[in-house]
Amino acid sequence: MPDASPVRPNHPVAYRTIEVDGVSIFYREAGPSDAPVLLLLHGFPSSSRMFDPLFARLSDRLRLIAPDFPGFGHSGWPDPETFDYTFDHIATVIDRFTEHLGLAQYHLYFQDYGAPVGMRIVTKHPERLQSLIVQNAALHPDALGPLWDARRAFWADRAAHEPALRANFLSLEATRQRHVGSDPNPQRYDPDLWTDEYRFLIDPKQGDIQVELFYDYRTNVASYPAWGAWLREHRPPAMVLWGRYDPSFLIAETEAVKRDLPDAEVHIVDGGHFALDTAPDEMAAYLRRFLAE
Repeated sequence: MPDASPVRPNHPVAYRTIEVDGVSIFYREAGPSDAPVLLLLHGFPSSSRMFDPLFARLSDRLRLIAPDFPGFGHSGWPDPETFDYTFDHIATVIDRFTEHLGLAQYHLYFQDYGAPVGMRIVTKHPERLQSLIVQNAALHPDALGPLWDARRAFWADRAAHEPALRANFLSLEATRQRHVGSDPNPQRYDPDLWTDEYRFLIDPKQGDIQVELFYDYRTNVASYPAWGAWLREHRPPAMVLWGRYDPSFLIAETEAVKRDLPDAEVHIVDGGHFALDTAPDEMAAYLRRFLAE
C-alpha cells in the first residue's frame, strides 16, 4: 500500500455555478489551472460534496472538478414535468458542462450514479479519457444482489411498486444505510453525512425527481453489455477503489471489471458505499500514485 500520510495542499476550493442548456450547474474546482484534470462524478443521493476529502488531499498536483448533477445538491432542480430526468439527459448536460469548461482531456472518477453518466460520455468521446477510476459503481450485473429484486419489480410494474419504493428509497434509515452498510464499526461515520443528504431528499420536489431518475436506471442495466464491450475494445488505464461494506453493490463487481480490463488495479478499503467517508487518506494515496504514472 502506498504511503497514506495525508497531504494538505494549499489550493483553496472555488464554488462556482454556470448555466448549461438552461440549467444552473454548481461545481467545485481546485488545483493549478494547467494541471491534469480529474473529473469527479458523484452518486445518489449525494453531490460533489462527497469528494471534499480528495480536494483536501490532491489539489497540489491535479485540477479537480466536481459538478452536481441536475436535480442534486446546489445545481438547479428543474420540474420533472418539463425536464426529462433520464441518465441520457443528465449525461448530455454534464458532457456540455465539460465542453463549457474546455476540458479536452481528463481522468474520470465515478461512483454510483456517476458511472452511467460517465460511461455515456466517454463512449461518445473516447479521445477525452486518459484513465478511469471506478469506485463502488455498477457496470455489470455482478454488482446487483438481492437488494435489487424489489427495484426490478418497480421497473417491471411502476404503478404497483412505486409507493413502497418511495417509502424506502427516500427514508432516513435508507439514507444512513447507504453510508454505514455492513461496517462493524458504525461509530466511524459522521451522522452529518446522511442527515444533510436527507434534508435534501425530504424536499417535496426531490421525491418526484429521484423516482423518475431511478425508474430510468433500468436503461443502465440494459447498457451493461455494450459498456463491457467498449471497455474491452478501448482498454483505458483503470483503477478500482471499493468499500468492502457496501450494501448497494456487491464486491463481485471488482472482478467483473477485471474481466474487461485485466490490467486494472483493484484496491479494497475499509469503507462502505461512500468509501471516502472512512478511508480518504488511503484512497488519495492510491490515486496520487496511479495518476502520477
